[in-house]
Amino acid sequence: MKKQPLVLFVSMLAFVYSLHAQPGGAMSGPHLYGGVAKLFGDNPVFSADVEFQTTGPNQQPMTMPGKIAFDTGKSRFEMNVIDSNGGQMSPAYAEHIKAMGMDRTVIITRPDLKITYIVYPGLSAYAETAPTDPDVNKPASAFKVKTTELGHETVEGHPCVKNKVVVTDDKGQAQEFTVWNASDLKKFPVKIETTEQGRATTMIFKNIKASKIDAAQFSPPTDYKKYDSQRTLIQQEMMKRMGVKAMPTRHP
Repeated sequence: MKKQPLVLFVSMLAFVYSLHAQPGGAMSGPHLYGGVAKLFGDNPVFSADVEFQTTGPNQQPMTMPGKIAFDTGKSRFEMNVIDSNGGQMSPAYAEHIKAMGMDRTVIITRPDLKITYIVYPGLSAYAETAPTDPDVNKPASAFKVKTTELGHETVEGHPCVKNKVVVTDDKGQAQEFTVWNASDLKKFPVKIETTEQGRATTMIFKNIKASKIDAAQFSPPTDYKKYDSQRTLIQQEMMKRMGVKAMPTRHP
């Protein structure tokens, strides 16, 4: 750090936190719980490569590739921010994030435990948080699905039935999806599109496997340092790596 380390620290802290913690954004990964889990039908267990695309009003489109594992509601999404395309991250910020070990992120959602883990392998650390979306804790029986066929198309080499799918929760709130169900993969939804609050999201799945997944994939490593919040994790780990001393505690 040659010049103005505190200014650079504050700037990067704000950027990294917004990059990794924006709700519903590409960096927060796909949400496969609640009503979205109903889209997978007869495919309760799978792993795949996934391309997650998102855009919204006054926002540059962003594409984030990653790997996903899913087992009856539990999900694990692995991503590397360096691999993203679009968005507001400059090459300089990308290099800083990589140098500080924050480029790789694993997001584990555990509806059964009412916990979300945000894991940073490069830091050997993770944050444990309570999900803020009420759909996380709802059982599959709380959602009803209505499907309307729209046509037939080929996606990623798979013959698909294109469907309009409306998922309605127990409070009468509905969300509409366009889903391409692969005829050769037990109707697996190889492509899913939806728009919510002006944000358009697309998920495309590749290299899909229906084999059993090791249960350890849905928990953080036991030797990683645990933080009570993602904000605290990012702040403290960045301070250590940038050589910024902690602010003294003020007393009244």
